[in-house]
Amino acid sequence: MPAIGLYVAAALAEIAGCFAFWAWLRLDRSVLWLVPGVAALALFAWLLTQVQADFAGRAYAAYGGIYIAASLAWLWLVEGQAPGRLDLLGAGLCIAGAAVILWGARA
Repeated sequence: MPAIGLYVAAALAEIAGCFAFWAWLRLDRSVLWLVPGVAALALFAWLLTQVQADFAGRAYAAYGGIYIAASLAWLWLVEGQAPGRLDLLGAGLCIAGAAVILWGARA
């Protein structure tokens, strides 16, 4: 799977896993929400190891931009709150930064 697909899948897994904890602690859901939450977080970590990168830090840094955009998509699609134009501008800047990290020339 190409890096972008891995990053998107990892972001969805991380957001879903963290949301399970949010639902338990902030939305008074059952503690059983933590079972799929922990599984999603483990999937997230595994997916990030599948990215072809020479260094973990570079893979994680590029992932950050994708994570931010995916978080705003979650905000809109799952939580029903549309991102504002500054949210979208910020996400665009982060995606641009991730692209530079992923595809920038290396010495």
